Amino acid sequence: MHLIDRIYLWQKKHLSPRTFLYLLSITIGIAAGLAAVVIKTSVEMMHHFVLFAFPTAFQEYLRFILPSIGLLLVILFIRYINRKPVGHGIPSVLFAISQREGKIDRHNMYSSIVTSALTVGFGGSVGLEGPTVATGAAIGSNLASSFRLTYKQMVIMLGCACAGAMAAIFKAPITAIVFAVEVIMIDLTALSLIPLILSSATAVLVSYYFLGMKAIYFVPISHGLELTDLPWYIILGVVMGLCTAYFNRIYRMVGHWFQDMGSMTKKWLFGGLSLGLIIVLFPPLFGEGYEAINGCLKGDFSYLHDYFLVDIVAKWRYGIYIIILCLVLFKVFATSFTFGAGGVGGIFAPTLFMGAHAGILFGMIVQALWYPEMDLTTYALLGMAGMIAGTLHGPLTGVFLIAEITGGYTLLVPLMIVSVISYMVTKLFFKNSVYTYQLANRNELMTHDRNQNALSMMRIYDILETDFFVLDDSSKLGDLVKGVEESHRNLFPIVDKSGKLVGMVKMDDIRHLIFKPEKYETITLKELMYYPDFVCEPTLPMRQIVDMFNSSGRYNMAVIDKDGKYLGFISRANVFSVYQKMLNKIM
Repeated sequence: MHLIDRIYLWQKKHLSPRTFLYLLSITIGIAAGLAAVVIKTSVEMMHHFVLFAFPTAFQEYLRFILPSIGLLLVILFIRYINRKPVGHGIPSVLFAISQREGKIDRHNMYSSIVTSALTVGFGGSVGLEGPTVATGAAIGSNLASSFRLTYKQMVIMLGCACAGAMAAIFKAPITAIVFAVEVIMIDLTALSLIPLILSSATAVLVSYYFLGMKAIYFVPISHGLELTDLPWYIILGVVMGLCTAYFNRIYRMVGHWFQDMGSMTKKWLFGGLSLGLIIVLFPPLFGEGYEAINGCLKGDFSYLHDYFLVDIVAKWRYGIYIIILCLVLFKVFATSFTFGAGGVGGIFAPTLFMGAHAGILFGMIVQALWYPEMDLTTYALLGMAGMIAGTLHGPLTGVFLIAEITGGYTLLVPLMIVSVISYMVTKLFFKNSVYTYQLANRNELMTHDRNQNALSMMRIYDILETDFFVLDDSSKLGDLVKGVEESHRNLFPIVDKSGKLVGMVKMDDIRHLIFKPEKYETITLKELMYYPDFVCEPTLPMRQIVDMFNSSGRYNMAVIDKDGKYLGFISRANVFSVYQKMLNKIM
């Protein structure tokens, strides 16, 4: 008997389900914390190897070629070693919750670590948060599966894993819980709250032990809430909402470019070389960019003075403004090229990078033109919060993340104002975040609406009924009468030689002819059949099918494929029955 089986039998005898969930959430927190430490340490070691092992004179050439090398290694690892695709962090977790009953393939417990370390370590312009969350979620999912937890318990464990990963990578345990509720869509109930707290706290302790307790971006906050700054907070919120909309637009546009390329070789060449060129022009876009963010928050722009473009622009009076604006505008391209060329990473770091630089640029412009006393660090922090709130569609995550990772709790009210306004402006342009828009387009997105979630988990093939007596369009009434004797159904689908549905006959329509054998060979089914007003394809969202049942008043609906071939029927009663089971499963 395997160790897992022994633990499972022991806990069944000695522990209550709730106590076991608490212990499992602590275990998952430790695992997620260790995953964060491994990923972070791996990238730092790789950075040291690929950059500092070579003379300074070669740095510019290295920045051009290194990202392509890292992306190629990722592609080779996925194709020849892993042999399975590696999901993109948080979207893959949301997909597992909505479409795979919370189950994530085992390889994700290590594949995201390897691929993200290669991507970011060699200069890919993405973050490590998404892969860390994906790794933690894979660990949580497989542990939950091994102990045969229910779907609801499985989702809670996934939430714990995601919270633990976020807590460890950012050293922000409160943000991690808010993130699990806002972005991963975990219901904050009495059953889930304690496991989320335990996992988050455990993971951050692991991170403290290995990486130290210092905040990632600790900066002294000299200004808290200033009522005189209220108009600037509101304007900044609008500006960050527009920046987030820009990020969304470019991110999706570049993603479509790469989808249309088809060949992975083309994607790698175009993405890798384009990324290398952008990094040569703007070296701060190399890797995660945390050093640049720290410099930005401290008002130390020395990280901008190590490349040739600055020498040209710096001669202008407002040259530094142009450089910072370029960093904001091109960061999303660098991130999108990294993903498009096969890289694996997260968008938290790029979002924070853009937010910090957009915020401080806003502050510098206002300071120069209208308000000399403006504190630039404050506006850089507010910009980060606004960008996170809009990009993730998570205003609370933006508020608490910036407060925790900077120690800037005195800015809570300004953070709230900017985050909410940025979120509201972004929603005007994009209904779904960059994490959820693809799932939403396929009607696979889980939300806090249990009714909608139950419907999104239902599949037509799971409720398809195929025990109908099928006749071809050359049949006659006599053939149909034989079908009446053999079938217990009142509907009879009629198909042509290729299997396409051409019509159907209801029992009520032939009842008066059944006892007239003289007409069995004279009446054809083409004379009796009709084509139904409502048919559906198996890819149709269940919400749309329910609407069709309600609007048509039908009790049965034919299902055909995209070519019109008959597949079977679904019934109103069966849809309602399965819906009730799904609802009970997730509540």
